[in-house]
Amino acid sequence: MALVIGVDGCQGGWITASRRDARAVFCRRLVTLDDLFTDAVAPDVVAVDVPIGLLELGARECDVEARRLLGSRRSSVFTAPIRPLLNATSQAEASQVRHRIEGKRVSIQAWAIVAKIQEVDRLLRSNPIRRDIIRELHPELCFFFLNGRRAMSKPKKKAAGRLERVSLLRTWCGEAVDLALRERAKLGCESDDIVDAFAALWTAERIHRGEAMSIPPIPPLDSHGLRMEMVA
Repeated sequence: MALVIGVDGCQGGWITASRRDARAVFCRRLVTLDDLFTDAVAPDVVAVDVPIGLLELGARECDVEARRLLGSRRSSVFTAPIRPLLNATSQAEASQVRHRIEGKRVSIQAWAIVAKIQEVDRLLRSNPIRRDIIRELHPELCFFFLNGRRAMSKPKKKAAGRLERVSLLRTWCGEAVDLALRERAKLGCESDDIVDAFAALWTAERIHRGEAMSIPPIPPLDSHGLRMEMVA
């Protein structure tokens, strides 16, 4: 029986939405992604909202193309950090490193996701077999394809934006997303973390069925052999 999992980062950990075959969706909170591989049944596909595969300099092709496709929602796609930033221990140090290489600084928002990028990077570099299991996505790109190649019209942090995305998810998973949102307090996360995890699960199922799109179609590899792509 296939087990597929969608993952979104949250404060202090990760929120997952998983489904085995056509069963009900199950959500839980994890401290680390490695926890997914300590269960009795290992996942077949893990689709996660975090950059995988990093350049030494410049912007990844997948980030550039995702922003082009999303149009009005392009600002939701942050440029993935360059690999040298992963060795920094503070935002100030990361800014110094990037300024030396690219003449640019690192924002607080960009620095906030570096720890999770480091976690996934270490996981995949030390476990090459998991590189075909764990794939990168961006929730807004998932919604773009789920919505017939149309970007969402409202920001996800707004109530109207959340309703827009939840309504779209219902066309695929019924009330499962509503049930998960009612458990938000127990999961200890924000509503948009759950919504994005469901979008990731939609993509994970597409990956398992062989229906997902990779952007770019033939992803380049970084210096450690990790694919630089977004899947939807």
